[in-house]
Amino acid sequence: MIGNQRVLAICPARGGSKGIPLKNLRPFLGVPLVARVGQLVAEIPAIDRAVVSTDHPDIAKAAQESGLDAPFFRPPELSGDRVGDADVMLHALDEIERLDGARYDVLVLLQPTSPLRTAAQVLAAIEKLVSENWDAVWTVSETDSKAHPLKQLLVSESGDLDLYDPAGAKIIARQQLSPVYHRNGVAYVLTRECLVDHQSLRGPRTGALVLEGELVSIDTLWDLELAEYIHRKR
Repeated sequence: MIGNQRVLAICPARGGSKGIPLKNLRPFLGVPLVARVGQLVAEIPAIDRAVVSTDHPDIAKAAQESGLDAPFFRPPELSGDRVGDADVMLHALDEIERLDGARYDVLVLLQPTSPLRTAAQVLAAIEKLVSENWDAVWTVSETDSKAHPLKQLLVSESGDLDLYDPAGAKIIARQQLSPVYHRNGVAYVLTRECLVDHQSLRGPRTGALVLEGELVSIDTLWDLELAEYIHRKR
C-alpha cells in the first residue's frame, strides 16, 4: 500500500511465445524469468498483491514457487500473440477483485522479459504516479542516436533504399538530433481508473520515468545472453 491506495502487481506470462518457446520459463542465471518477478516483488513492501496471468500450468507453478499467486488461468481468447496488455490486465483485475472481494487502486504491470530491473526502479515509478497524480507512468530509456528515427532507412521489395523520414536528409551530426525514448519494459504503473475507463495502459496524463543504464527486454536468445553478461559485469 502507498498512502491509502492498494497496489496490485500483474505479471503477464503466456506459454505461447514464438521467438523463444516457453520464454517465460527460460532461466536467467539459473532462475526462470517469471520467477525473477516473484523475487523482485518480495523486495517491494508497497505491493499488496502480486499475481501471474498465464495459460500454462508450468508457468503458474514456477510463479507460485517464487511468491506470485496464480489463482486463475488466462482464457484462450486472451492467450494469442495479438492480444494487448490492457485486455490481459483488465481480465486479471476483474478476476482478483472478484476473488479477493477488494478494490485495487494502483496497478503495476511487470513483464518477465525485463530481468535487469531493480526493486528501487519499480518503487520509484509507483511513487511518481501517486505523488505527482499521473494517470499512468511508464519507465523509458533514451534511445541510442544510431537508432534515432531520423537515421532509419526503408528498403522496398524491389530493393530500393529510402529515408524513413525525409527530415533525416538534413541530419549531418548526431548533435542535431533531439533525444527520443523507448519503452524498456521495467514497469508500467497506472491507476485503476486509467485502465477501466480508457481500456489502455496510457491515460490523458501519462508520465515518463527515465532510467539510466543498460536494460534489455528479452525477445531472443541473444537478448538473454546479453542481459546475463550485463548482470555479471555489474
